[in-house]
Amino acid sequence: MKNLKFLLPIVALVLLFATACDSDDNPEDNFIPARDRAEENIASTLEVERYLTTHFYNYEEFQSPPADFDFKIKFDTIAGDNIDKIALMNQVDFKMVQDRVDQDVQYKLYYLKAIEGDGEQPSFPDIVRINYEGTYLVDEDGQNGNELFDSSVTPIRFDLTFIVNGLQDALIEFKTSTGFIDNPDGTVSYEGFGVGAVFMQSGLGYYVNPPPSGGVSIPVYAQLIFTFQLFETEIGDQDNDGIPSVLEDINGNGLEEDDDTDSDNRSNYIDPDDDGDLRPTRDEIEIDQDGNITFPDTDGDGVVDYLDADS
Repeated sequence: MKNLKFLLPIVALVLLFATACDSDDNPEDNFIPARDRAEENIASTLEVERYLTTHFYNYEEFQSPPADFDFKIKFDTIAGDNIDKIALMNQVDFKMVQDRVDQDVQYKLYYLKAIEGDGEQPSFPDIVRINYEGTYLVDEDGQNGNELFDSSVTPIRFDLTFIVNGLQDALIEFKTSTGFIDNPDGTVSYEGFGVGAVFMQSGLGYYVNPPPSGGVSIPVYAQLIFTFQLFETEIGDQDNDGIPSVLEDINGNGLEEDDDTDSDNRSNYIDPDDDGDLRPTRDEIEIDQDGNITFPDTDGDGVVDYLDADS
């Protein structure tokens, strides 16, 4: 043991030398570029569709809920005693959504509406309260399955602009609860809430940057599944400039990231001075006592003041 302190530096030097020789003194030789997003989209979609074709959810419980039913979605393989179950592929909806990195790539995003919900429908930059469970697809011995990496037992408040794009794109297709009941034990029971799932390609998830998650190692390029219950929503105003962030989607494409009026590399929804005239946006709009917003155009040039640098 006494000689170990001398051995370790020698081993480190040998490893360093070997690494330097292997890379020809050029660190860039070890860099592995991310896969082409369009090509990865094709492979990812095939993997998602394979899962949807070979799995089903507990739809019969949703059709005739047992007394103690928790209204949570559970998946299983279509095989054995379940061979006659209806495949997810025959029960999901889909929509085409934009890749946030490559404008030429669109994804066929599949989502399952077990219950749509009876309350309000959130917009893409709003704040929601949900329960959720996140898994990623795995292939073991040719069998497509999924591995849990994150979940919540109690409802959690999320800013939709902070979560993975696929979950954001799916949640806005559902509605919140119609109300809640305070239970004697301090918990809350919601009524009429939305219940769903989304099956997303890696490009709408973590792609090559999966986060650490409770000791679970999420692979790069992993396809993700989120199941969720949607309870509440509130209007998002991320920069607190008085304008709901949904109204700062100037080009109207349903994405918050690509509207930057003053080209300062801060999207309008997080920029308290949207036109870069050093006058806060909040001072260039009018809000009455009922919370109604109007947008003055002082110089009458057809551009409202908060987007007009020379108003």
